[in-house]
Amino acid sequence: MAKNNFQKGEIVIYKTPKNEVEVEVRFEKETVWLRQDEIARLYGKERSVITKHINNIFRDKEVDKKSNVQKLHIAGSDKPVAFYSLDVILAVGYRTNSARAIHFRKWATNVLKRYLLKGYAINKKRLLQTRSRLKELQSAIDFLQKKSKYQLLTGQEKEILDLLANYSKTLSLLEQYDKGRIKLVKKSKAEFVLEYEEAKRIIKEIKKDLISKKEASDLFGQDNEGRLAGIIKNIYQTFKGKELYPSLEEKAAHLLYFIVKDHPFIDGNKRIASFLFVYFLDKNNFLYKENRERKINDNALTALTLLIAVSEPKDKDILIKIITNLIS
Repeated sequence: MAKNNFQKGEIVIYKTPKNEVEVEVRFEKETVWLRQDEIARLYGKERSVITKHINNIFRDKEVDKKSNVQKLHIAGSDKPVAFYSLDVILAVGYRTNSARAIHFRKWATNVLKRYLLKGYAINKKRLLQTRSRLKELQSAIDFLQKKSKYQLLTGQEKEILDLLANYSKTLSLLEQYDKGRIKLVKKSKAEFVLEYEEAKRIIKEIKKDLISKKEASDLFGQDNEGRLAGIIKNIYQTFKGKELYPSLEEKAAHLLYFIVKDHPFIDGNKRIASFLFVYFLDKNNFLYKENRERKINDNALTALTLLIAVSEPKDKDILIKIITNLIS
């Protein structure tokens, strides 16, 4: 027997103890597959004998024909060739009982057992990942449901439901699990670096525009003890040479969260947080979906900033997860 670390769909080499026979065994759909001529070579019998045995096996309904025969195109053949499953191969082996048949049965059982154990380990890992994501989703749902009853969020119910719907959609748990390709949130690299002086310039422009519309006072955007500089420094902080928030998503989420919660300005914290969040995403070409629709529209962003504002410190992790999932 050759390869031990086989994968689904690969070819495993079977050899008899004294290497009289070597057969390429296809492993797929949790069983092994051989052609008639390969079964004949495996058991050292004429192909006509194998054909007779197979016909008798199907006639006697010892093995279901439909689920144990598949036709595939192979190189050198102008029409599909029939492949027979392990059930058929073993049934033929019992009808031509020999040392070769006994050896093959032991080998096939060992290979199949190893494949199933490996498959179970993979599926167990997927199941644990799915449970983790479902738990995360449930935490988000519980958090949003609880906060939607907060007085400050009255009138924002639809936006909160939209946030939840978009968040659930980004996880795509069931579809990903069914297809066996659960993925973590994609970690994107932020090319644009937000500088403190640039942030101050943006805030100055916003303030000028809002004051002209009589939507802000002179207190809007006044830096409270240099806290904004600390927040910007915080999203780029490192520990032992590694960034604490290495992805674009994490930086954007923490920028929004810290400005809302740490109140770096005397007035206008939520509006400035929203503006800088959008500005940061836009400068990194990360604000829009492929169809040019905003990942988070203005109403949803308003709801999100209010959720952050009324949240408890213990809610920080779930809020960061919600934001990163929404923009990823």
